[in-house]
Amino acid sequence: MDKNINIEQIVETAKKAMEDKKAENVKVIYIGEISSVADYFVICSASNSSQLEAIVDNVSEALAKQSVYSKKQEGNRNSGWILMDYGDVVIHVFLREDREFYNLERIWSDGKFM
Repeated sequence: MDKNINIEQIVETAKKAMEDKKAENVKVIYIGEISSVADYFVICSASNSSQLEAIVDNVSEALAKQSVYSKKQEGNRNSGWILMDYGDVVIHVFLREDREFYNLERIWSDGKFM
C-alpha cells in the first residue's frame, strides 16, 4: 500500500467507485471503536449480479491505481454478495435482497454512520 494513502482516502475512493457504477444506498460505518475487525465498513447494493460485479471491479481498479489491494475477497456474483477485505476497510457489495437479509446496518448500529 502507498504510504501516502490514509484509511479515509481508501473509504472515499471506494465510495466514489461504487457511486460511479450507480450503486444504491451507499453507507459508510465507522466501527473502529467497537470492533477489532476493521475501522470502516463501506456497504452498497446492486440491482443485479452484473452490476454487482461491475461495482466490485470498479472499486478494485480505483484502489489499485492508488497501490491499494484487497487482502481477501469472498463471495461472487452468484452468491448475491461480495466482501472485499482491505484490512482496516471492509467493503460489502450486496444484491438488494441479500443486503436486506444480512442487515449489516442493524448488526453494526453501534457504529458511527458517516
